[in-house]
Amino acid sequence: MEQTTARWGLVPSWAADEKTGYKCINARAETIATTAEFSKPYRSKRRCLVPACGFYEWQKSPAGRMPYYITSIDESLLAFAGVWDFWKKPDGGWLISFAIITTTANELTRRLHDRMPVILASEDYRAWLEADDPRELLKPSPADRLQCYPVSTRVNTPKIDAPDLIAPAR
Repeated sequence: MEQTTARWGLVPSWAADEKTGYKCINARAETIATTAEFSKPYRSKRRCLVPACGFYEWQKSPAGRMPYYITSIDESLLAFAGVWDFWKKPDGGWLISFAIITTTANELTRRLHDRMPVILASEDYRAWLEADDPRELLKPSPADRLQCYPVSTRVNTPKIDAPDLIAPAR
């Protein structure tokens, strides 16, 4: 295994330009092996683990959209299943990019959204990276491994990046 940085938004090796990545931030688990943008990286074992502390989802209400933060029950790091690819830039350099794989929501997140990232258990990391066809791993995380709580609506402002954005709302 190797750690590296990559751009979120997969740009397939065959893409005409970099803009393709803007629409390829997520890949559906159900079609990962057949969708044009994602099937080659998936079948070529260009799979990755995307570390994350958690993720946000929003619930619609009469007062507006309320953001929620979803993280592990013990606040340990999560590993999202992903696929990556490389694309040759016009200047001759290489862009490495990735997409996060999503699946149906579990009981905890379903009230917020019908999809969620695939969160892999540590014992499944190697199989995800090395198996020929590990689609059986692309399922919702057990709800009892996660916690979900409302956070400040300041999350809705992209210019704000502060540690308190994951603190429970008061």
